[in-house]
Amino acid sequence: MALPPAVQALWDDLQAARAEVLKELEGLTQAQADWRPGDKDWCIGEVIHHVTLAEVASGKLTTKLLREAEAQGKLQPFPPALTELTPLPPAPSGGPPEAPPHIWPEKSGPIGELLAEMRSVRERTRQNIGRLATVDPRPLKWIHVPLGELNLAQAWTIILNHDRMHLQHIRKIKASPGFPER
Repeated sequence: MALPPAVQALWDDLQAARAEVLKELEGLTQAQADWRPGDKDWCIGEVIHHVTLAEVASGKLTTKLLREAEAQGKLQPFPPALTELTPLPPAPSGGPPEAPPHIWPEKSGPIGELLAEMRSVRERTRQNIGRLATVDPRPLKWIHVPLGELNLAQAWTIILNHDRMHLQHIRKIKASPGFPER
């Protein structure tokens, strides 16, 4: 199924950001994936797990919002005139917010398994983006702390920005003094 142009643009951006993340992770050894710049810092494996958990959470949110709207008879088709998805509101000052506990990394683990899980979740995300493309996302609301009320398309824009933010996080870890050569 062809996606509406606004949703296709979102999907293309999601894929481009993920491709950058995966490129940055190419050839990473287990020692590198498990290395921490400091005692309280995440290792790259934990960053990968966190990014994956956040994407899973957005998939669950998609299912929840669609089911609720369908049960209430409030699902509307994607409007052909909708050429742009609602942008995110400005982030509050003070840097990125702390991740909610349900998407804290639970583990690092074997790098191959973490990457396979990340790729598998992205395949499910494509299905969710296909579902998003069939409905008007604007009335499908949820509350994001600290951004406030957002719509379903904005949930996926957060995932896009999240990948970009953690790409920089991974690069910073790799550039830290003491990062293993192999």
